[in-house]
Amino acid sequence: MDLEQHSPKTRRRGIYLLPNLITTAGLFSGFYGIVAAIGGRYELAAMAIFIAMIMDGIDGRVARLTNTQSEFGVQYDSLSDMVCFGLAPALIMFQWALSELAAFGWFWAKVGWLTAFIYAACGALRLARFNAQVDVADKHYFQGLPSPSAAAVVAGLVWVGTDVGAEGSSFVWVGLVLTLLSGLRMVSNFRYYSFKELDFRNKVPFVVLLLAVLILVFTALDTPKMLFFGFLAYALSGPIITLWRVRQHRRAKSDTPSQDDQKNGD
Repeated sequence: MDLEQHSPKTRRRGIYLLPNLITTAGLFSGFYGIVAAIGGRYELAAMAIFIAMIMDGIDGRVARLTNTQSEFGVQYDSLSDMVCFGLAPALIMFQWALSELAAFGWFWAKVGWLTAFIYAACGALRLARFNAQVDVADKHYFQGLPSPSAAAVVAGLVWVGTDVGAEGSSFVWVGLVLTLLSGLRMVSNFRYYSFKELDFRNKVPFVVLLLAVLILVFTALDTPKMLFFGFLAYALSGPIITLWRVRQHRRAKSDTPSQDDQKNGD
């Protein structure tokens, strides 16, 4: 008797090509952004970050639609996010503006690259916390500013500056503050709306489609400024949402009668 006929077949291991190929395209965009910034092509570097954002938004949806989710894809996507939205924006901002702090002395030169490092470190911490809490986190809100949105704010400033023909030295202090705040908000406890409950398969009123067309038109008129201020508004929405929820919680708590009040009423 041939024992090989009755032995269980060894299951071949592999990875799903399509979603991981999209993730690789995003990783390529983030890496190209770094190379472009080193070469002084800051507008292309900033644009590469936004292309990486598009790839990051597509790969997960494609994996779910084609039923090709895997633990490998999850980890690969997280590592790609670290490069595209952690390292790349920090290095692009440093090359464009923060390196100009060296003109003010050795102390400010260190402040420049340390600020870039703080942003990159906060990006890594943000991704680690998200991966650790993905099963227990509230699906409607993000805890802390999502790393792609933080990267959009930082890269958006670079894109706006180059679009108006300004040098990085003109935005050095704005870039310093914006990079630092964007990094710290990633690891903050501010809550940001996730938009995950939006279902694009359902029917919507006609005015919603009209609004989407208007947004696309205004974005096309001045893409750098619209993207930058749009993501900046989203970054500012976190503290507003958090304070509003805290105020609602305190109001609900104050409106609920305590046990002592119930006893006195009895």
